[in-house]
Amino acid sequence: MWFKNLQIYRLPAPWAYTPEQLEEALSSNAFTPASSNELLRQGWDKPRPNGGLVHVVNKQMLILLGTEKKLLPATVINQVAKARAAEMEEAQGFAPGKKAMKELKERVADELLPRAFSIRGNVWTWIDPVNGWLVVDAASPAKADEVIKLLLKAVDRMPLESLRVQRSPVGVMTEWLQTDEAPAGFTVDMDTELRATGESKAAVRYVKHSLDPEEVRRHIAAGKQCTRLAMTWDSKISFVLTESLAIKGVKPLDVLDEKDAGVRNDDERFDGDFMLMTGELAKLMADVVEALGGEAKA
Repeated sequence: MWFKNLQIYRLPAPWAYTPEQLEEALSSNAFTPASSNELLRQGWDKPRPNGGLVHVVNKQMLILLGTEKKLLPATVINQVAKARAAEMEEAQGFAPGKKAMKELKERVADELLPRAFSIRGNVWTWIDPVNGWLVVDAASPAKADEVIKLLLKAVDRMPLESLRVQRSPVGVMTEWLQTDEAPAGFTVDMDTELRATGESKAAVRYVKHSLDPEEVRRHIAAGKQCTRLAMTWDSKISFVLTESLAIKGVKPLDVLDEKDAGVRNDDERFDGDFMLMTGELAKLMADVVEALGGEAKA
């Protein structure tokens, strides 16, 4: 298993909180399927079918937030409510008022909810208590916030902070493109976004397209700055660094796949992938922080 997107947070290193303590903290909100009259249910689920709520490999912890959501589109509710309102108008001689329509829609939603389809979603979180990383595999900060909110509710006084660096990712990425020089250990790939800072918000995107240094410099001279930059780290992992310091589109390259040979079963493969991923991503994140001027302490 490999995380595809990294929303990165900081813990004290080392973080003196054991897997057993975390298991106990999460157990008060363990995931159970939603009841027939619930629209949404969230809780901590088992990362492995026969394990606990905290999966541990080589001191690295993996937890999983499970979500079950009922699909009940507003258009369906409105359609049924409209038909009911027409029946009421015919029976009583006048159309339901605004308040009555609101109550009618609420009753319709309650009636339809038990028959609504459910979808399951999972959000993985990796906790590195040795190096002080907490990473949520989420494409958006909003999705990561759901995990963090429930985690802070479960773990009393959890010393969690957002990752802060000395230099602006936008300024540094723009500098790398302007000088056509990536930091040591990194190469610039063929995807990037340059966005104007003025009212126009004009943007230029390169997708799987070689970056012409002179063309890029002209865009920068015109006031655009780099907000997304595809890179490869140590010839092992490709990714996209964003203006918010999120790392997206993480993809291990063939050189790492070769290390996975000889795995015998699903459990071994899962643990092997997790151990390899955490070891490499911890080094990647440390190098990204260094390339951005180092960590900024609160």
